[in-house]
Amino acid sequence: MSKSVKVACPQCQKKAAWDSKNPYRPFCSERCKLIDLGAWASESYQIPSSPSEEEYGEYSTGLDANEKPFTPTMH
Repeated sequence: MSKSVKVACPQCQKKAAWDSKNPYRPFCSERCKLIDLGAWASESYQIPSSPSEEEYGEYSTGLDANEKPFTPTMH
C-alpha cells in the first residue's frame, strides 16, 4: 500500500493529496481552485515588467517628466 504525497494547498495551506484521486490538485478543493482562478481573472496576480511602448504611446519622447525637449530655433 503506497502512501499518497501531501502538499500544502496554494490558497489555504491545508494539506491536500497529490494524486489522481484529487481532481483539484494542487488545491484541496474546488472552492480554493476557483478562488485562485478568480484572482488570475481579476489580474490580482501580476508579473512585474518594464513599461511598454503601448503604455507611453507610439511617439514617446524618451524624456523624464521634468526634462524639456530640445527645439532648434531658425534665424
